[in-house]
Parts: sequence; C-alpha cells; structure tokens
Amino acid sequence: MTLNMLGLLPYTFTPTTQLSLNMGLAVPLWLATVIIGMRNQPTAALGHLLPEGTPVPLIPVLIIIETISLFIRPLALGVRLTANLTAGHLLIQLIATAAFVLLPMMPTVAILTSIVLFLLTLLEIAVAMIQAYVFVLLLSLYLQENV
Repeated sequence: MTLNMLGLLPYTFTPTTQLSLNMGLAVPLWLATVIIGMRNQPTAALGHLLPEGTPVPLIPVLIIIETISLFIRPLALGVRLTANLTAGHLLIQLIATAAFVLLPMMPTVAILTSIVLFLLTLLEIAVAMIQAYVFVLLLSLYLQENV
C-alpha cells in the first residue's frame, strides 16, 4: 500500500506502476502458494484442475483450461495492479496539465478543473488502498485454495 501511495506525492515515482515490479511480486508469491499446495496436499491441489462431475469426454479439455487458468493468475495479479495505478496517475497528470494550461486563459474553468483534480486525487488514494487490498486478498484466496 505504501508503494501505491508513494506516487501520489508530487515529483515522486510509483514503483508499482511498473509491470516488472508487480510481476516480481506476484510470480514468487503465487508460486509459493502452488508449491505449498503441492507439498501439503498434492491430491487436493491437482483436484482443482478437474471440477467434480465433469463428463468423461470433457476431462482432457477441462484439465488444459484449468491449467492455463492456474498459470495466468500471477499475470492477472501483476497486470491488474499496474493498469489500475497507471490509469489513475495518467488521468491525474492529464487533468493537472489541463488546469495549468487553462489558468491564464479561463481562470474559472481552471478552478473547476482543479476541483475535479482534487476529487480525482481522493479517488486515486482510495484506489491505491483498494488495489493493495485486492492483491493481498487474491493471494490469500490462492493460498486458501491450496492449503
């Protein structure tokens, strides 16, 4: 959460807007949940690859789909965090630039834009907290599934 909030300070860099850092966090943590599941309960961990009551002809296809789904999880974790934080920071930057450019030409519009910018900053603070929560929540759900 601290890394997410860091970018809201002026003239700072948000490390969690970089996909490489987020993937560096997501892949080892996800892999740890998979390894723990395979070590502690291999039958249950592999059982998640085939839903109960699957018709026999669909078994090979579902195993492939569930395996792909399993390996996409860390990518989804990393991309979700990166995209949500980058979008908010980019929007704040664009609106701040618009307010700065509009100030000499149309002060009233610039003030209204600045109010929108303030509200967007509050929203981005909430997004930074929520994204940190979602990242940890999904990891804990992956761990719970494997333990």
